[in-house]
Amino acid sequence: MTNPLLKADLEQGSVAFEVDSTLYPLDALYGAAYVFIDRAFVFLEKPADNRFRVTLTPKKGPADAAALEAFAGEFSNELLSCAWRAKITQENRALIESVTLRAVAGAMGPPSLSDLANFDFTDAPLEDPLGIAMSWEDKYKKKDKKPAQPGEAQDAPPGAAAPAVEKP
Repeated sequence: MTNPLLKADLEQGSVAFEVDSTLYPLDALYGAAYVFIDRAFVFLEKPADNRFRVTLTPKKGPADAAALEAFAGEFSNELLSCAWRAKITQENRALIESVTLRAVAGAMGPPSLSDLANFDFTDAPLEDPLGIAMSWEDKYKKKDKKPAQPGEAQDAPPGAAAPAVEKP
């Protein structure tokens, strides 16, 4: 083994190493171990207050020293990834909870009649200084224009004189 931090047991086909618990939280360690449970038997220990010991034994059977070192390197990379995701999640917890709450509230459906009865409608109406807050129906309302039937008066443009109607 070229890495002095790794302890390989070639008879057992396992590799062990320790990680600092101040750098890697326990949740990150659990996350990395979960990713590896399909490929290895993962054994976690806490030999000291600020250390975790990880022992990986590949499920495919004994491996040579180079393969065990590569296996430990993959686990270390996954551990770093899990620690970073845990940090990002912790820093953005309020945002994540807010978005989740809105999604769940939206999935509950429209408010009930009792919710509407308790709603305070006394707030000031929406200010629209540019006059752009218009519903689609108001903006694109179809005009009811029927072709004029013989003998019916046609709508004249504003300000125009009404056409004369012949009487039989």
